[in-house]
Amino acid sequence: MRTTVGIIGGGPAGLLLARLLHRAGIDCVVLESRDRAYVERRQRAGILEQGTVDVLRECGAGGRLDREGLPHQGIELRFGGRGHRVDFPSATGGKSVMVYAQTEIVKDLIALQLEEPGGPPLLFGAEALAIEKPDSAAPVVRFRHEGREQTLSCDYVAGCDGFHGIARRTIPADRVRAFEHAYPYSWLGVLADVAPSCEELIYARHQRGFALHSMRSPQVSRLYLQVPNATDPDEWSHERIWDELSARFALDGGRTLERGPITATSVTPMRSFVQEPMRHGRLFLAGDAAHIVPPTGAKGLNLAVTDVITLARALIHHQGTGSSELLDGYSRTCLRRVWQAERFSYFMTDTLHRRPDETPFEDRERIARLERIASSPTASAELAENYVGLPLS
Repeated sequence: MRTTVGIIGGGPAGLLLARLLHRAGIDCVVLESRDRAYVERRQRAGILEQGTVDVLRECGAGGRLDREGLPHQGIELRFGGRGHRVDFPSATGGKSVMVYAQTEIVKDLIALQLEEPGGPPLLFGAEALAIEKPDSAAPVVRFRHEGREQTLSCDYVAGCDGFHGIARRTIPADRVRAFEHAYPYSWLGVLADVAPSCEELIYARHQRGFALHSMRSPQVSRLYLQVPNATDPDEWSHERIWDELSARFALDGGRTLERGPITATSVTPMRSFVQEPMRHGRLFLAGDAAHIVPPTGAKGLNLAVTDVITLARALIHHQGTGSSELLDGYSRTCLRRVWQAERFSYFMTDTLHRRPDETPFEDRERIARLERIASSPTASAELAENYVGLPLS
C-alpha cells in the first residue's frame, strides 16, 4: 500500500487527523489494531474544550454533538462543607465546555470516514508491527491484517497509538528525554444509571479524599473517588461506594446525592508523563503517545486534538507552499501547550487530593488555594481560562 500519511491508531486523534487531511485533499490510511466494536466502546474522557468542539463542528462531526452534548458554563468546587461556582463565560469572553463522551466522538468520526464516498481507508484489526526508516524520506509501516503481513509506504507517519504503541518506542532512546510523575493515589471510577445530582461538574476536596461528580447524559452519572493505589474495585460494594460519595459531596444543609444502579467500576492510576521531542524524522507523535496527564484537569483528549490540529496545519501548509517550517516546528509548538496543560493538571490534582503523608500545614495550604479561587476574580479567571482551553497558538 502507498499513501502520503500513514496514521497508526484509530482513536479520536488518528480519526480526527484523517478527517482534517481528507478535507484538505491529502490522502492517508488509518491502521487500528482493535476491531470496530472494541474501539467504539472504550470508555475515556468526556469533557471537551471550546476549541475541540469548534474543530469537530468545522470538520462536519458536530451534528450529534450539538444534539446530544451537554453544554457546561462552569464547575463547582466544594470544600469545608461549602460550594463555590466558577463561571466560565464571564471569565473567558464567552467560552464554555461540552460534556460528550469520547466513545461518541469515535463513533461519529468512524461513521464519517466509512460512509463518505472517497473517504480514506480505515483498517480495523491492523496491528502495526514496526516503523522502518522513520528518519528517511520514505518511511514504511509494517503491519499484520487479516492474517498476513503487509507494508504501508508513506511520506509521513503519525503515531496516534497511545503510550503502549510502537510509535513512541520507535524513536531511539538516546534521542529522547522523558519526564514523569506518579501520584500516590488512584481514582475509583463509577458509571451509574441515575440522573446526575448536579447540573455542572462538582470537584470536592474532603478530609476523606477527593471526589468528582460528572455525567455522560441526562440519565447516566459518572463519578470518581480517590482511593489508594492498587485498590481492587471488587472490594468496594455498591452501598459502600454510594456512602463514600455522599460523605465527600455533603454540603452544610445541602441536598443528598441521588443513588441508582452501578453498571461499571474501574480503577485508574494517576500520573503525568511527557516525552520530548514529539518528532523523529518523518515520524510525528500525537496524544498519549507523547504525553499523559491526570484526568483532574480534563486535558488528555483535548491535548490530543490540539496535537493533530497542529500537525494537520503543518502538512497542509507544506502541501500548499512546499515549506517545511511548520513541520519542523511541530514538536516545539505542541510542547508549549502540553507543558501548560501538565502544569494545570498537576495544580488541580495536587490541590484537590489528600496525600497519604499530607501534613496539617499542607492540608491548610491547599484549602487556602481553594479559598483564593473562591474569593478572587483573578484567581477564578485563571482556573476558567485553563479549563476551557488555552489558545492553540
